[in-house]
Amino acid sequence: VTQGDRLVISWHGETIVDVEPGSLADDGPVYHRPYARPDAEQDALIADSSDKLPRPSTGDELRATLLQLVGSSELCSRRWVTEQYDRYVIGGTVLAMPHDGGMIRLGDETKRGIALSLDGNGRFARLDPHAGAQLNLAEAYRNVACTGARPLAVSDCLNFGSPEDPAVMWQFAEATRGLAEGCRELGTPVTGGNVSFYNQTGATAINPTPVIGVLGVIDDVTTRVPSGFTADGQTLVLLGETDDELDGSAWAWVAHRHLGGTPPQVRLAAERGLATVIEQAAGRSLLSSAHDLSEGGLAQALVEGCLIDEIGARVAVSGDAFVALFSESTARVLVATADSDEVLALAAANGIAATIVGETGGDSLVVDGQFSVGLAELREVFEGTLPALFG
Repeated sequence: VTQGDRLVISWHGETIVDVEPGSLADDGPVYHRPYARPDAEQDALIADSSDKLPRPSTGDELRATLLQLVGSSELCSRRWVTEQYDRYVIGGTVLAMPHDGGMIRLGDETKRGIALSLDGNGRFARLDPHAGAQLNLAEAYRNVACTGARPLAVSDCLNFGSPEDPAVMWQFAEATRGLAEGCRELGTPVTGGNVSFYNQTGATAINPTPVIGVLGVIDDVTTRVPSGFTADGQTLVLLGETDDELDGSAWAWVAHRHLGGTPPQVRLAAERGLATVIEQAAGRSLLSSAHDLSEGGLAQALVEGCLIDEIGARVAVSGDAFVALFSESTARVLVATADSDEVLALAAANGIAATIVGETGGDSLVVDGQFSVGLAELREVFEGTLPALFG
């Protein structure tokens, strides 16, 4: 509360904080470091699009690409790491890895809970620091929304090279500007965070990596939505639109060690609409699962959805199968439902494109007219990478 020109915070009658508000907001140190866009280097990077890279076209090539990505260190299962640590907070954890967001119940006497997701794609931020920060924000926002929670606030860890390098300082300035603009549009204030500089070896800096955490609130954790398919015979609906957006993608990096071009388009208005659809559908118990599409595209979301509870899927894709499966267009979620008509109606009411793409069931992932791969083979590839590297 404010008392005159003071900010006073108390706890059970004891004054904890009594300060001038300006001392918190305006009186911190301000650095005026030089910064400049490295025009020649950045323009060459943008011009080096992934369009020239050879793309898989046959069913066998698509299947091989799927397995290559699923087994890569970029996209493989993190379970070998996460299960070495306690993920269950005082018995209140209701969602944990490998679901899109973590969720805990706030207490034994309430069904209310909070959800959290962290995301930080350094490739996108290297191609465009402004857009990259917004894409990381959007992915974390989308992941929280996929649990059925309402995204409300942001924390961050902004990781960059040396701020004494004007090019790095330009990356930092662009990323913070992009994050601020994105947070204003999504209505998610930054409540705290930190900055980590000097992340480099010699003169070689890391990719700018703004890691964004989004926190959300859910009124009833029993309405939470998992990421994995939970039953046979559920209709799979793709919410959102897919474009040919492969620059900076997991495919370009894993298959070709290529980084260049323009990252996927930022669609913050669509992200808000998508979150509304999922929250409304979850509140009406229409969704048995929801999984965001990000690194690896639809193909990765299908693999992870299948493997969480060992339930397969059959899907059909239209147009260029490679783009449909591996594009990393934003503002997209794959949901499973027993009432697709209601989900489609909710999507239409919120201006979100929605397409029925398949059905859950069986012990394989099948892409009609292209390929089939058994869940046992998928799991071996997906789970085997980190134990082989570190076990």
